[in-house]
Amino acid sequence: MTPPPPDTVPTDEVGLEELLSRPDDGVRETLTRIDGDIVVLGAGGKVGPTLSMMAARARHGSDGRVIAVSRWSDPAVRARLEDAGVTTLSADLADPDAYAGLPEAAAVAYLVGHKFGSAVDTSLTWWMNAAVPALAASRYRGVPTLVYSTGNVYPLRRTSTGGSSERDETGPVGVYAQSCLAREEFYRHAAAAWGTPVTIFRLNYAAELRYGVICDIAGRILAGEPVDVTMPAFNVVWQGDANRWALRALALATPEVAILNATGPETLATRTVAAEIARLADRALQLSGTEADDALLSDARRCHHLFGYPTISAQQLIEWTIGWQQSGGRLLGKATKFEQRTGKF
Repeated sequence: MTPPPPDTVPTDEVGLEELLSRPDDGVRETLTRIDGDIVVLGAGGKVGPTLSMMAARARHGSDGRVIAVSRWSDPAVRARLEDAGVTTLSADLADPDAYAGLPEAAAVAYLVGHKFGSAVDTSLTWWMNAAVPALAASRYRGVPTLVYSTGNVYPLRRTSTGGSSERDETGPVGVYAQSCLAREEFYRHAAAAWGTPVTIFRLNYAAELRYGVICDIAGRILAGEPVDVTMPAFNVVWQGDANRWALRALALATPEVAILNATGPETLATRTVAAEIARLADRALQLSGTEADDALLSDARRCHHLFGYPTISAQQLIEWTIGWQQSGGRLLGKATKFEQRTGKF
């Protein structure tokens, strides 16, 4: 295993992405068994770059490539991936005509999705989260596929009962969550119709220093703004750990469809996290809203049993995030909107 040492504090984006893309032995072993290229669809978003880098690092010295596919709206991201040994391909995956030009694959990671603005342009949301998965699943019939999904497919749970497990019924609230469940159902159909081995990876919430729930809360406190505690609790996991778990979850893919929740082991109280950030940053704490008795929470015990606990704790992430923001570290400007309770993102 190669977890990051506890005193490794990222001070710039190069160091941050190195840490986020650092594979462990389990990732190397999983990807070594894949004989051919791994195609990452939707690789230009928040998760795709470091996941692709990690896959390339784990496969260093092998014949198989990691091919990252995106429109590449940010050329700098594409350049960093190429420098890291990832082969990049430009394609608009929302265009049905794009799929004929995509390369063959021995495994696929599907990361395409549309969340923010989903309540405004509902037709785009359904197209991106439901129609596009059908196009991708048809193109890669029979190819083992990791499908990124979200814990938003579950209903809100009373905080006293803990998070939803993979055995619990889904109950998506709002267009975004409903369309994400549709994505899952299209891949279920692909598995049944074409024997495609599938793992559905329900993640909430991945976090690093440039975005995530803790980043959002810290940003408000450092700006002197109140933190909304209406959503009283949340789960979070370091994105480097989520990347490792996701790539290892390719080994779980089966035509019967494997489902895996992915998040940290703690239920973090929004009020408590905000108070800790304010204390460490020596800032005044302002809160707004009234805490509800339920929240969007996931139970990831199966994931932890299979792949181990996160290597970066929530406390470590809080401390790193404060240091990053106070030193002027770049943010992605993509708020999680975790406080939303009606599914309108």
